[in-house]
Order: sequence, then structure tokens, then C-alpha cells
Amino acid sequence: MAGRLAGKVAIITGTGSGMGRVAALMFAREGARIVGCDVNPAAGAVADEVRAAGGDMVSLQPVDLSVAAGAEALVAFALKAFGGFDIVYNNAAMAYFAFVHEMDFETFARTQREEVDIVFHLCRAAWPHLVARGGGSIVTTASTAAKKGSLGQGMLAHSAAKAAVTAMTRQYAVEGGAHAIRANTISPGMIRSAQTEPLMLQPGWTERAIGRQVIKRIGEPEDVAATALFLASDESSFITGSDIAVDGGTMAN
Repeated sequence: MAGRLAGKVAIITGTGSGMGRVAALMFAREGARIVGCDVNPAAGAVADEVRAAGGDMVSLQPVDLSVAAGAEALVAFALKAFGGFDIVYNNAAMAYFAFVHEMDFETFARTQREEVDIVFHLCRAAWPHLVARGGGSIVTTASTAAKKGSLGQGMLAHSAAKAAVTAMTRQYAVEGGAHAIRANTISPGMIRSAQTEPLMLQPGWTERAIGRQVIKRIGEPEDVAATALFLASDESSFITGSDIAVDGGTMAN
């Protein structure tokens, strides 16, 4: 099924590392031209990696998507590079954790800026161009934290943010239907990343995490990127307003 994204242009946020980097490589292998971005000034190396593998990618960094100007700059960059785009993958986000008695408002608000505002600003900037394009696919990373609490980690701000993102996406789907714009979320569970790998070094942490799952392994960035690829492609043309859990069965257990 090579060429699943042939002829499409994809904006992918947070391509400097982790799931964003893997998604850029995976989408490019399937024929998409990639517009990447990151807050990390060194993130342009991923575009070099994609091009070395035979793909087509440009990248804008550093850029702060939690403010309107950053999102507008990214959309303008995509239009200049490729004339338009078909896919917006809201992968980039940053969460801050504290238990209820330790959570201060600035930590809570910063999480909303970097997990909710970051989606709002890019979708707002991209929307008229998706309409003009005749449709497209918005894929946004949510979290199982939107649906369940945790005794092990202080997820108040993160849970609130990802619940907001999930609800926003349903509204994007409803309003986007008239324009052939689909919108869906992915809710990862425990995925290997720069944030989770230090936790895995703690004695017993990995065993406890896996114990809450049906599939007894830690998720990999490729698991999430493959789901995003499906939602970005025409294979999911009858799916909108949905949330797909990529969590090893945590929500089912």
C-alpha cells in the first residue's frame, strides 16, 4: 500500500524528535510532502534526514505555536513552500504535572497554552486554506488522561487540556463536514518518549505501567504515527469526530 499519501501535503508539528520525527519520516515514505516545525532550533536536522531518505520536507524552527503569530507564520511557510496543504497533524504539545495540592495557576495555565492554545491557533490559521483546498484531515494528539484519572501522577492540568482538545475536535468535525474537512484525535497511553524514558529508569515503574495494559509492552512512537497516517489518509474517509486510543488496551482493562 505504498503511496498512501501520494500527492498530499502534511503540516506536522513538533517534528524535532519523538513521535513528530517518526511521523515525518513515515508520512514522507508514503508520498506526502512534509512541512515540519519545532520550538527547538536544531529540528531542521529531521528535514535533512527525510530528504536523505528520498522524501520532500521543509521545516520552520524555532516557532512558538502557542501564540497566533507562530501559527500564522507556519501556515504562510507551508503556502510558500507547496502552495497549500491537505493534512494538519497537531502533534506538538507540552504538559506540566503536579498533584492537586501542589498545582498553582501558572502551571495550570501554561499547560493550557501549550496543549490547547497550540491546537486552536494552528487550526484557526489553517482552516480557510483547508476550505479553499476542498477539504482535508486534521489529526490531533489527545490522551487517555482526558478520560481517566491517575493516583501515580498529578495530571490535573494535562487531563483538563486533553479533554478540551478532544471536545474541540468534535466541533471541528461537525463544522468541517460541509467543507469535506475531517477531524479526529488520537489518545496515546504509555508511549516511549523523552518525557517517559526517565520514568522507566525508576525501579518497578515500567512493570506497573505495563500491568495496567492488555498488551504487555510500552508503546513506541511508531504505534502513534501509524494511527496518524491512517487518519490522514483517504483510507479513513468515513471517519470524523472520532478518538482512537493507542494505549495497549489500558482503557479497556
